[in-house]
Amino acid sequence: MFEIKERFKLSDKFLDGFKDTQPNWGPLGYVTFKRTYARVIENVDGQDRTEEYWETVRRVVEGCYTIQLNHTKNLKLPWIPYKAQKSAQEMYTLMWNFKFLPPGRGLWMMGTDYIYERGSAALNNCAFVSTNEIDVSFAAPFCFLMDMSMLGVGVAFDNEGAGLIYIKQPESAGYTHQVEDSKEGWCDLVRVVLESYVGNGKRPANIDYSQIRPVGAPINTFGGIAPGAGPLMECIKNIDTILAPRIGERITSTDITDLMNVLGKCVVSGGVRRTAELALGKTDDEEYLQLKDPKLHEQKLRDWRWASNNSVLADIGLDYEHLGGQTAKNGEPGYFWLENARAYGRLKDGINNLDAKVMGTNPCAEQSLESFEVCNLVETFPSLHENFADYKRTLKFAYLYAKTVTLIPTHNERTNAIMLRNRRIGLSQSGIVESFERHGRREHFNWCDQGYEYISELDKIYAQWLCIPESVKKTSVKPSGTVSLLPGVTPGIHYAHAEYYYRTIRIDKTSPLVEPIKRAGCRMEESVYGDNTWVVYFPVHEKHFDRSKDDVSIWEQVENVAQMQYYWADNQVSATVTFNPDEAKDIPKILELYENKLKSISFLPLTDHSYPQAPYQTITQETFLQASEKMKPLDFGAINTDEAEDVFCDGDKCAIPMPAQPETEEIHFNAEEEASTEAPTN
Repeated sequence: MFEIKERFKLSDKFLDGFKDTQPNWGPLGYVTFKRTYARVIENVDGQDRTEEYWETVRRVVEGCYTIQLNHTKNLKLPWIPYKAQKSAQEMYTLMWNFKFLPPGRGLWMMGTDYIYERGSAALNNCAFVSTNEIDVSFAAPFCFLMDMSMLGVGVAFDNEGAGLIYIKQPESAGYTHQVEDSKEGWCDLVRVVLESYVGNGKRPANIDYSQIRPVGAPINTFGGIAPGAGPLMECIKNIDTILAPRIGERITSTDITDLMNVLGKCVVSGGVRRTAELALGKTDDEEYLQLKDPKLHEQKLRDWRWASNNSVLADIGLDYEHLGGQTAKNGEPGYFWLENARAYGRLKDGINNLDAKVMGTNPCAEQSLESFEVCNLVETFPSLHENFADYKRTLKFAYLYAKTVTLIPTHNERTNAIMLRNRRIGLSQSGIVESFERHGRREHFNWCDQGYEYISELDKIYAQWLCIPESVKKTSVKPSGTVSLLPGVTPGIHYAHAEYYYRTIRIDKTSPLVEPIKRAGCRMEESVYGDNTWVVYFPVHEKHFDRSKDDVSIWEQVENVAQMQYYWADNQVSATVTFNPDEAKDIPKILELYENKLKSISFLPLTDHSYPQAPYQTITQETFLQASEKMKPLDFGAINTDEAEDVFCDGDKCAIPMPAQPETEEIHFNAEEEASTEAPTN
């Protein structure tokens, strides 16, 4: 897939300065890293263990520069080893000091042989696919979503294919289809069954699932645990449940959304992994707008419609009274203004129409995307910088990481035709509100403005050196989640829960993390839900704190998004704006006033999280100090902490939890939790 002639290595002498040390972790940073991003190092002194942070950063940095090295070697371009070594060491140091970090995808997959052998899809956070050509290839968008989801890529989709094709009675073929034990094998079966419903091939008389590895078997190359054949068998049954009653009729937006949802459910079934789906429908499609109404569709909402967040493709000049009123009730639909995404980069720069082929966005809505396009992101932390000169230096290496990911093609030819042309990246920020408090709001926006201009200059320089196109868009604000927990900053553009609070996480009682956490003196309780887990309480103090999310008006939150769209993001700003009951009536007015200043927005009503063992629990300064005094440094030693390896585009409304979990009331918690990889792969 990507020929590796030579591997880049950091200097051993340089690395000696980081071995046997730890960075300045956030309150939940070390435990989050160990159970989410630290890969297994096999058979060390007779037992497996997981990476320490210095080893993960080494793998990521060496992987990044190995890609650059071989790109230049394959094209016979200049490469100066001593400059590369100096540059790589600076990237390492910036990651160590939490000035920037790759996304969870990068922390987990960068530098692995899987990327060189299978392509870069697993390094990308998210994707979008349109159904507007299902009359040409019916199964293509559905199989794309399933394929990318099994690599941990969140996928959004639209309903543009509604009405384009008739559902037909499948003809039976007299053969047995044997499902290969791979993600390609799973997708192939789905493709055969879907195409049979539109007359493009016949349906096999029998399906043999015997080659699929059993539940709990390890997946060696990609990582994770196999879910067995059950989820795929249920998926095929659900496809029949959706399409069989529709024979002789045109496919609808409901059919499309349901099919995408059952595929997402298939990917997540069998364990704790989350799916990441976003549906984009039309504003006048009342049937679509009511798909998740529990009064009308309670059973299907429980069966599979929980698997996507549903938004609309909004037009400038829309009457938002009806839609805004619906959003005020439960937070859906969200809004994506396609014409703004096509016409604008940063709003400050005016109309440029450089992205006219955009068809949609990703599940967290921070990236403009063409159909079948993927995107990779990188996260910077301006609140952890002293001044703009400090931040400017970080931007260079954050940019370099993201641009490097675009040097490796994916396994999908249609995706490559777009990705290699657009080279779309997303330099993001987390701890934005903290930066407002530390540096001042005006100064932060000044950093954004100057930083964007600097990134644009860098892109010209590096595009010329690497002999590739400049990126069509370069900046965004992702919602973040577990990545922001490593340094302990607030996620994305969102406000803190409180100045002092407990952040709880759930850990299986059989996890190797349990004993080290107990030894560290953390407060632990058995889960009241009887789900064989411990609830661990971590005391948190927000250092740069002014107001909590409960104290900030809906108007101020939206204005923050608009300002970041103006000064920083040429893609989009992902934001879930929270609102109190008395603010709900303002949502239609906000949408009308800000439709020319935003590209995307979503809302979520604030609720009273009074249920037991909630993920965020406000505490007093006294309680914080007492809890902190009891805690000792976490020491996981040489044990295998491998528990949950993979994260999608993590954030408020990206990753949707399985409905049976006790925290379904609190989407924030589940969305920010780690997600293990259980999809099948070779």
